[in-house]
Amino acid sequence: MKHILKLMVLAVMLLTFRAEGYSAEPIRLRVLSYNIHHGAGVDSKLDLQRIADVILSVKPDVVALQEVDKNVKRSGDVDQPAELARLTKMNVVFGANIDLQGGHYGNAILSRFPIIRHENHRLPNIDDGEQRGMIEAEIALPKSNQPLRLLATHLDHRPDQRERLASATFINERLDGHPQLPALLAGDMNARPDSETLRRLQAKWTSANQTPMATYPVTQPTIQIDYILHSPAIRWKIIEFKVLDEAVASDHRAIFAVLELQTGDE
Repeated sequence: MKHILKLMVLAVMLLTFRAEGYSAEPIRLRVLSYNIHHGAGVDSKLDLQRIADVILSVKPDVVALQEVDKNVKRSGDVDQPAELARLTKMNVVFGANIDLQGGHYGNAILSRFPIIRHENHRLPNIDDGEQRGMIEAEIALPKSNQPLRLLATHLDHRPDQRERLASATFINERLDGHPQLPALLAGDMNARPDSETLRRLQAKWTSANQTPMATYPVTQPTIQIDYILHSPAIRWKIIEFKVLDEAVASDHRAIFAVLELQTGDE
């Protein structure tokens, strides 16, 4: 009799789980975020192949890149998004935030999966600082009828936190229309884990690492300012998070996470 009751309880739990729209087989995603410093390493060498090697070292499914040049004189007039897509054999979209030396500078997203659409958002600008942005992409995932929303950004670096806070509010508002759709936010937030900026973001997002892990400066990191966050928390499980042990290719360490997404209908 007890065995039958256990089976009945299990059946009800499974039905409830499926009624909420989540399948029994989660999708495992490998996610990288990397401020590439337009390919310039701490050894002053400009080397996109080295950046691509860092990316490929963890076999990511999706990548958020910051400080990317497109046809900029300082980086040899190279279309860096296209070149990194070629070197990694991934799909790419680019969001230009400022015009620079005959080209553009901003954020990019690489994806092993098809990118359905993308949109670049200009973030709030206070006191005429460097124009910051966030590129948002919808990515088709295998075995899922819902796209992944990936947001890649690079926030203001100045001591005054007003612009970062305004940007955090803007980013959070991007979730309001479809709060149950799976979303990832990755990038250089220029803010420490205990900052008001991170607290504001974490009103809607959950960090992939609960214990701070230093990402900057690259040679001997002492602070974390680069993050991977996910939403909604109920849809995601963190399998792994690490800071990559590469200290030359850029002025930031790359960060990597493996997450499991519980799939299903909205």
